Amino acid sequence: MEKYFVREKIPESDLYELREYPELMQELLFYRGVKTANKADEFLNPNYDDHIHNPFLMKDMEKAVKRIFSAIDKKEKIIIYSDYDCDGIPGGVILHDFFKKIKYKNVKNHIPHRHKDGYGFHKSAIEEFAKEKVKLIITIDCGIADVNSVDRANELGINVIITDHHLPIGELPNAYAIINPKQNGDKYPYKDLSGAGLAFKLTQGLIKKGVFDIIDGWEKWLLDMVGIATVADMVPLLGENRCLAYYGIKVLRKSPRAGLMKLCGKIKINQQHINEDDISFMLAPRVNAASRMDMPYDAFKLFITDDEIQADELSDYLNKINNERKGIVASIIKEIKKRIENLAEIKEVIVMGNPLWRPALLGLAANSIVDEYEKPVFLWGGDDGNTLKGSCRSDGSVNLVNMMGMVKETFVAFGGHAYSGGFSITKENVYFLEDILNKSYIKAKEERCGDNEKIYIDKRLEIDDINWNTYGIIERLAPFGLGNPKPLFLFENIKITEARHFGKDRNHLRLDFKKNDNKTISAICFFKNNESFNALIEKGEKINLIASIEKSTFRNFPELRLKIVDIL
Repeated sequence: MEKYFVREKIPESDLYELREYPELMQELLFYRGVKTANKADEFLNPNYDDHIHNPFLMKDMEKAVKRIFSAIDKKEKIIIYSDYDCDGIPGGVILHDFFKKIKYKNVKNHIPHRHKDGYGFHKSAIEEFAKEKVKLIITIDCGIADVNSVDRANELGINVIITDHHLPIGELPNAYAIINPKQNGDKYPYKDLSGAGLAFKLTQGLIKKGVFDIIDGWEKWLLDMVGIATVADMVPLLGENRCLAYYGIKVLRKSPRAGLMKLCGKIKINQQHINEDDISFMLAPRVNAASRMDMPYDAFKLFITDDEIQADELSDYLNKINNERKGIVASIIKEIKKRIENLAEIKEVIVMGNPLWRPALLGLAANSIVDEYEKPVFLWGGDDGNTLKGSCRSDGSVNLVNMMGMVKETFVAFGGHAYSGGFSITKENVYFLEDILNKSYIKAKEERCGDNEKIYIDKRLEIDDINWNTYGIIERLAPFGLGNPKPLFLFENIKITEARHFGKDRNHLRLDFKKNDNKTISAICFFKNNESFNALIEKGEKINLIASIEKSTFRNFPELRLKIVDIL
């Protein structure tokens, strides 16, 4: 249990303001930093009118809105330039839908190719836009670091409005307007919006100040895209993001988008019951597969099409390339594990690469290796020219951006978030990467608080505590994600009544337990088997189980089950 920490009992006096709620709810709220009656009401009852901030509190919003109105009045050509992932693509859809709604046609969405172009706002694209007489570019989820590209746009007489949620580092681009609450001098009250969230704020601003034939509240239909991006991009699901994700999921359940409905049907998601797990593990991988394997524009088209036949073809295609992506990632993981098995010792940071590996798939492989070996992982693959590209994931023990920043001269470029990042490096420097990162890891780890390495268990429960009342309490805390993790419970000394593997390849584990009323409660985990845990997992054995409680609607039959996190 060294890795796990069962939360301490909270003094009754500290829970006084939460006394109107059931005991479990009081504890779960308190552990998530919600300690007053007002905060509890805000957390449990997100309110669109009260909890969504005025977009004009954001620096440069007024300026950006006026420039877009000017472009519309002059019938200038506008480019919506969005990133190719499951944040940029939904963000691009939001602005596309707005311009379609106001019937402005001199606008085009552009999404760079992940392999041919790479991440960012590219000069080569800007120069092509100049030939098309483009006068305004609006970026989504990119641009905050592209000083030279913005300078080139200015030289060519193109104004650039940057909307980007990434942390500005160093000099800001000389853009016409920058929509980023993380920039210095920005007084917007919430800093952690997704890229699509910022596209939505811009759209809110345009509707608020414009004179359009739009029904009041129409923009709420765009929240399906904000919900997908906010969950998929792993921004904190707190504050305004919680409200956006909460309503985004509500809209997703009713969304009339033909492509979304077709895709949900093909991957056996009940759209009326879609949740954050469906977004993270089912929808987002298929959206991202478009750019990882081929053309990101295919995912964009899926969301904007009104054509049932095209929606059917695109959903089929995204499903197909996602299956291909799974196969390639599995082969990379297999190669990495084989190499690790042959090592004399596994260092603190796992660093591996192969020029034949596709960089776009390495983040997925790194996720799997982190889960299995519980160490930070850096993987690199081939790219054109003298540069290699890679992805990195943290096990929670270190902030990756800080870690890479300590040895920044090693990289051509790097960036990302605390636990997920990317980098590019020369072929010469890659030979020293493992040693350099293992040295910087020690220093970066010292800067972290020791508690960050622990996984918190919210409460000890008995199998008989798993009922619809308990689940009803947990469900009110959703949507879950970064900053608001699913409640974890410890079930001690419980007897396995059945242990089996399931799935086409028999690579998932299911355990059954009996309640006192003789009803069965199942616990499942995917891509794990009996040997994945440090415990004897057989019928009749007693185990300590760490799990979350979830509702399954498989075959439209609702039932409660446990999602296994660990077995001790």
